[in-house]
Amino acid sequence: MRLIKRATLKDYARKHPAAESSLFGWAQMTEAADWHSIEDVRRVFPHADSAVVASGNTVTIFNIAGNRFRLVVSIKYRWGVVYVRDFLTHAEYSKDTWKKRH
Repeated sequence: MRLIKRATLKDYARKHPAAESSLFGWAQMTEAADWHSIEDVRRVFPHADSAVVASGNTVTIFNIAGNRFRLVVSIKYRWGVVYVRDFLTHAEYSKDTWKKRH
């Protein structure tokens, strides 16, 4: 998969150093993957989940750093592209306000 924007992950890692190794591990596994559906994603990341956001688009959510953070991405399976959309603490994610931004 092609990851858009890896630099955004670096920004998240600078803000949340506890998530750095998990974020870059996720990125490495994602770039090596060939996903065509959420089922393919779950073979690599069993706890990945999907949600419909305000725009009507479906995003995929990954648990990062032992469930302390959530990484929200948009996966365009047809083109093999993963767009990084948001990175939240567990508490921020639980509020569900992030869904309105996308």
